[in-house]
Amino acid sequence: VSSRFVSSVLPPGSEDLKGNEVETIINFKNALGIDDPDAAAMHMEIGRRIFRQRLETGDRDGDVEQRRAFQKLVYVSSLVFGQASSFLLPWKRVFKVTDSQVEISIRDNAQRLYASKLKSVGRDIDAEQLVNLRESQLSYKLSDELAEDLFRNHTRKLIEGNISVALDILKTRTKAATGLKQVVEEIDVILAFNDKLISLKNHADADRFARGVGPVSVLGGEYASDRKMDDLKLLYRVYVTDALSGGQMEDSKVASLNQLKNIFGLGKRESEAITLEVTSKVYRKRLSQAVSGGDLEVADSKAAFLQNLCEELHFDPLKAKEIHEEIYRQKLQQCIADGELSEANVKSLLRLRVMLCIPEQTIEAAHADICGGLFEKVVKDAIASGIDGYDMDVRKAVRKAAHGLKLSREAAMSIASKAVRKIFVTYVKRARSSDNRTESAKELKKMIAFNSLVVTELVADIKGESSDIKPEEPVKVEEKKQVDEDDEWDEEEWESLESLKKVKPGEELDAKIGKPGQSEITLKDDLPLRERTDLYKTYLLYCLTGEVTRIPFGAQITTKKDDSEFVFLSQLGNILGLTVKEIVDVHRGLAEQAFRQQAEVILADGQLTKARVEQLDEVQKQVGLPAEYAQKVIKNITTTKMAAALETAVARGRLNLKQIRELKEANVEIDSMISEKLRENLFKKTIDEIFSSGTGEFDEVEVYEKIPADLNINVDKAKGVVHELARSRLSNSLIQAVALLRQRNRAGVVSALNDMLASDKAVPAEPMTWEVPEELSDLFTIYMRSDPAPEKLSRLQYLLGLSDSTAAALRDVKDQVLSVGAEEEEFAF
Repeated sequence: VSSRFVSSVLPPGSEDLKGNEVETIINFKNALGIDDPDAAAMHMEIGRRIFRQRLETGDRDGDVEQRRAFQKLVYVSSLVFGQASSFLLPWKRVFKVTDSQVEISIRDNAQRLYASKLKSVGRDIDAEQLVNLRESQLSYKLSDELAEDLFRNHTRKLIEGNISVALDILKTRTKAATGLKQVVEEIDVILAFNDKLISLKNHADADRFARGVGPVSVLGGEYASDRKMDDLKLLYRVYVTDALSGGQMEDSKVASLNQLKNIFGLGKRESEAITLEVTSKVYRKRLSQAVSGGDLEVADSKAAFLQNLCEELHFDPLKAKEIHEEIYRQKLQQCIADGELSEANVKSLLRLRVMLCIPEQTIEAAHADICGGLFEKVVKDAIASGIDGYDMDVRKAVRKAAHGLKLSREAAMSIASKAVRKIFVTYVKRARSSDNRTESAKELKKMIAFNSLVVTELVADIKGESSDIKPEEPVKVEEKKQVDEDDEWDEEEWESLESLKKVKPGEELDAKIGKPGQSEITLKDDLPLRERTDLYKTYLLYCLTGEVTRIPFGAQITTKKDDSEFVFLSQLGNILGLTVKEIVDVHRGLAEQAFRQQAEVILADGQLTKARVEQLDEVQKQVGLPAEYAQKVIKNITTTKMAAALETAVARGRLNLKQIRELKEANVEIDSMISEKLRENLFKKTIDEIFSSGTGEFDEVEVYEKIPADLNINVDKAKGVVHELARSRLSNSLIQAVALLRQRNRAGVVSALNDMLASDKAVPAEPMTWEVPEELSDLFTIYMRSDPAPEKLSRLQYLLGLSDSTAAALRDVKDQVLSVGAEEEEFAF
């Protein structure tokens, strides 16, 4: 009977638990007085019956239903028997189920029961309901984590319902005002529900409440996808629009919008973009009303009025400034629709600028951009008309744009300069890519003509001047400025160079030029100096050599040019932005190059004779090179030739220290003519000669100071070389002396011992040892008989390791004959 009752209380496998099953079974068990072990046995029996039914059913649907029934039995039983269930109900042993399967049964049924309990929770939720939910969660043995997830999912579904209703209204509304009002009402419901949950979260009894109470969010639900995000943005925009419908933004609405942003999961950038777009429209509308109504114009402080407007709308003042600039720019574009600004337009723009508090810098930038853009188009059209197309109609258009658009002269010239320099650069590129000098010069001549006939007129029209009148004073001032820039050139240099004389500024050149070309727009900042001087040099060579025309059979004809080409050369220098000094340098460099080519031939061997000097003077006069530069070229050639000769002499050992000193006395710069490595080799050779001279002398001042100074080598490095050679010479000198002793070469022995003493002076040595001591005595005796200075003989005694008694004995037998080696020959030392 008991078993049938429990089975009847538990719902069929496909149905969920109702929540009263546990209480019903416990009351029944207590009423019958059945103890827990017996009751547990009945529960196990019910489990066996379910398993048998599962085996008998055999189909998949029946199997699933019986599994659900078994899971509900496991869950309800665990609640009925509490902590004793693990002992009383051996599910694992009897039915071969795992711990995880038991836990899943308890968890899934607890979740279903709690989810069923949450269905009664609406937007009017209160503290009592939350307490009941918490008690139910604990009784259902549901973890806090799962309970929190279920609660949040439930609250999210509640607001998703409002969102769906709002979107349906928004997308299907027939009356805009009514529909938007209903949409806002739905959003207000969401916000009110969110506020209630936030207040309950901060409630004093929040610890007793169901888990998961707090702000709601669409995250994790159907509106969390990117596809649905556009719908949420649409709702957010509607709410922002409604918040500003009264012409201002209340503080409460700002807080609501912030909450709505969090609920919808909008990023800061997205929400701010929507708010900015809507607020900008409202700000423009309010601003337009203030301007048209005269409120802004009569305001004592325009800035304070605009600031107050921004505060009412919670609008960023920086964004307001951008709108002001945009309004001004739109007004400016309307004013210049006919290509110029009238006085009325200027006054209107000034009034607008004052009312909107637009800074001067912003105004200038707007005019430079808009008016400058229009003027740039006029300039480009004028330039594109070409040499033949720059007629009166074009000139009128330029003058109208330059003066009618109220551009400053500096701004107009800057725009024109940019356009003109692009054309100049195009000519330069063509000149550089030409096959020969003549073709390059022709392209440069086209640029000069373009400058004279188009650019000069353009500049005059911009300034409102006549291009036929030569501005005398400015040119003089400019000339003076250029002269002051560099004082290296003088009148003598101008007169000596024929090519330079022909481009010298003055009345003669002015007469040839006629109408002057403009010199304000140049390529100075567009091309490096090297490239500009190369272009000038190309045309200068063209002026000097003439045009080369090739004819069949490989021959060519050179057409000589007259001095008129130098007029174009002068104008080219202005276009290239070359200073007087830079122009002089090019002319002088070309003359110097011509002089050097002939001087190289005349001074092929590096020798300068009187006849050759006269010959070089004649060449100098022919090319017009100033004498001082000619002398530098001559010196450079002779120095180079001499340097090569000196290098060869040192390398082959034909140059000694004495000759070096003689060359220095003759003011020959040895340092620049002989490499440091060769000078170091010469020093080493000189020191080696001192240590092998056989004199025994070593002058420290000479070796350590004078010789390094003469050769200009590092003193410390020189000392290292000396010490290294001295150490090597010390041991070698003893071996050499013994060898000469055995050869009975008395003079050679004395010389070798002197070399050893000289090396000892450079690097003091310790007494030496030798396998045959008698030979050391013989060396001492031979050196003693050469009548050396006492200090040398004493130092030799020390170096040979001879005692005073031995030295004294050797002095006593000074006159005796020593036998060295074989006795058959007597050798008097």
